[in-house]
Amino acid sequence: MEDYAWCGGKGPNDPGAWYSQRVASSCIGASGGSNPSVPADSTFGMMWNGQVGSLQPALWVRCVVNERIAWTYVWVSAVLVLVAGCGTSDWSPDRATEAAVEVETSITNVSSDYLGSYELANEEFGTMVTVTVNESTRTIISNALPDHETGDFPNEGNPNTISEQTVRYEFTTEPTYTGATTGVRTTGVAVNGVKFEPGTAETVACATGETFRIEALQDVYNLGFDFNNAHVHPSGEYHYHAISQLLVEANEHDNGLVHVGFAADGFLMYYSKSGAYESGYELVTTARTGTNCVYRRNAVDIDGTRPDGTYTSDWVYRERAGGLDSCNGITIDDEYLYVITDDYPYVGRCLNGEVRAGAGGPGGGPGGRGGPGGR
Repeated sequence: MEDYAWCGGKGPNDPGAWYSQRVASSCIGASGGSNPSVPADSTFGMMWNGQVGSLQPALWVRCVVNERIAWTYVWVSAVLVLVAGCGTSDWSPDRATEAAVEVETSITNVSSDYLGSYELANEEFGTMVTVTVNESTRTIISNALPDHETGDFPNEGNPNTISEQTVRYEFTTEPTYTGATTGVRTTGVAVNGVKFEPGTAETVACATGETFRIEALQDVYNLGFDFNNAHVHPSGEYHYHAISQLLVEANEHDNGLVHVGFAADGFLMYYSKSGAYESGYELVTTARTGTNCVYRRNAVDIDGTRPDGTYTSDWVYRERAGGLDSCNGITIDDEYLYVITDDYPYVGRCLNGEVRAGAGGPGGGPGGRGGPGGR
């Protein structure tokens, strides 16, 4: 009977895959990461699996059930957390995800340096952010320059140059959950003063009346995004359309959830390093309709094509028990929060709290009653 081993990938967003193998042999991860041999008579084996910019420790756990051996690990930072999950012969990779969820089901131990008033200045990148918390209001004044490296702008897909801005946001520190989704253009602001604006202003228009809003992260249209999933407005304002790993690395602590921003309704925004939380969106199964369609004077073939995530309307939300809601929100320890995911919609396109006038801008997106929107 073959033994089974869980082979790790390059990081928490690349969890690896299950392989049938002899325990004494080396295990090669699906994404190219390699793990040392684990002796058959060893109870524990140690493995270091590197990420760009840091080394993340991982701990192998041996579980013997019905003559089968399952090895799994949990990603941590600084402190190794041991999660042993043993099952019968129907053991599956889903158990590794379940273990990660167990680690992140508490928000009480999540550290953040940005819950009160603070100033953030980075001479290397020119970042200047002042956040003042006064009674029930958080005021953010920023020049919108990130505190990390960016790609080259202008570039082939984005002709704009990053320039210093003067932006001001006022969000409540006492958010009220309503459950009535409000579509917004600007979902929130990162702790470094750069805004999250996941939608785009790019559309394909058809003579038959259909309009297809182009998604930021897709492979058909070049919108000039850099390695931070960000690009630049004509005004010169740099902004995120999804998570920046450099933003995560700058703010991560010894936990799986990383506080990365403030939503326009006052709730906090997090990123899950383990990928434990999945969005409820899936691709529509019916073909697109629309004839004589054009994008920037170029003809686009739409009618009869299958949804693949290129357009916002390719996605539909399906509620899942215990999963993220249509705004990528979830309640943990009686605290409602938003989770930025590595899959669509990346950053939520709507908010479930009360939004002050002008706080999130007009627009909307999937789940938002404002309909498809964003810039």
